[in-house]
Amino acid sequence: MKAKTKKVFGPKGKWVSGHLDDFRNDPLGFSMGLMKDYTDIAKIRFGHMPIYVFFHPDLIKEVLVTKQGCFKKSKAFDEMKPFVGEGLLTSEGDFHLRQRRMIQPSFTKQHIRTYGDDMATIANQYVSNWKDGEERKITADMMNVTLAIISKTMFSMDLEETYESIGDKMEFVEQVAVKRMRSLINLPYFIKTKENKEFYEGIEVLDEIVYGFIEQRRKDPEGKSDLLAVLMAARDEEDKTGMTDKQLRDEAMTIFLAGHETTANALSWALYCLATHPEKEAKLLAEIDEVVGKRKVNADDFEKLSYTQNVIWETLRMYPPAWMFGREAKEDVQIGEYVVKKGESVFISPYLMHHSEKYFSKPEEFQPERFENQFVKSLPPYAFFPFGGGPRVCIGNHFAVLEAAMVLVTLYQKFTFRLTENHPPVEGEPLITLKPRNGLNMVVSKRV
Repeated sequence: MKAKTKKVFGPKGKWVSGHLDDFRNDPLGFSMGLMKDYTDIAKIRFGHMPIYVFFHPDLIKEVLVTKQGCFKKSKAFDEMKPFVGEGLLTSEGDFHLRQRRMIQPSFTKQHIRTYGDDMATIANQYVSNWKDGEERKITADMMNVTLAIISKTMFSMDLEETYESIGDKMEFVEQVAVKRMRSLINLPYFIKTKENKEFYEGIEVLDEIVYGFIEQRRKDPEGKSDLLAVLMAARDEEDKTGMTDKQLRDEAMTIFLAGHETTANALSWALYCLATHPEKEAKLLAEIDEVVGKRKVNADDFEKLSYTQNVIWETLRMYPPAWMFGREAKEDVQIGEYVVKKGESVFISPYLMHHSEKYFSKPEEFQPERFENQFVKSLPPYAFFPFGGGPRVCIGNHFAVLEAAMVLVTLYQKFTFRLTENHPPVEGEPLITLKPRNGLNMVVSKRV
């Protein structure tokens, strides 16, 4: 007997572009409007391409877990391939499975804890010359410190001073890729427009750096325990082969991109939330003073820093860095009572689910306390999923949370933060990751 299916409804779009302009102009507002107006699922259109947006955790679980084999990453992610190649972010099928199996064992909580000291040391070094009462572009600072951390833990190199040459290149390459991901028609990368030329020049600079690290390590492999050493030591469990230089480059570039920008954005949002909620900041300061005091924080402190962890989880709820992602059906597939046909796309948004009143009371309020008493276990799976889910769940989730904790504690041991006077309203800018639009300018006040 054929399973019963339902028709999917959605708002009326423009004749040619569909809902693309609405989405481009206000991705968060448009998407939240869909969740408000449609119960579990809505159908929109980018040009001729139908897209299903899911708002129910059971449907999301089917896409990401139960029937994940029926889907692949959306075509939009192809725009990232010139940058990250066939790394875990973009690869598919058996190749992705092989790479994941090789890398996964080294991304356990226990192994990641070994990087805690580097995380705290770099954060301490970075703030050591900050002055009481000075104004800082905190979003740039968080990018700098997380770039320094991923550089140290990935390559055992201190790249803090080279953010302008590396960070700017990464940011430009990402912005070009995002623009192309949201466009109906793109000129091929090989057509030498000014933007495409600068795009490839940016990638060449990054390639030179990453391949340089790989070549150096091939010549002198001894005594390193960083993430590059981990990738170079990884072996396929069946044929015992390792990764080629190209595969190492792709995975390193993926970790480099995903390993600093996402955490930098989460830290910036946490500082913003705490700066605008002094009573929450006071609770955080009290915990830090009690658990760590004035000594350097370390990975062993992590379990005792329960409120700090809750601040991080609540920040990831309100401002998940990977705010939305897509899948494309490889075949006709039924999800719940709805059919997604081969070639059609599905959008899944942690941001939408995390702001649903069905699962979070007063979802627009910053309430770290909501994560007390194992709150997450009371939720249905995929009501809260800041790191994605299923076989493609973010491999660096433990790294990111430990890093956020080590940096946050280090910052608040020494300073408190407030938005500058007459700071413009703060709103999210949803690119590949969700960042504060135009950044955050803050006054830092030294703690006595």
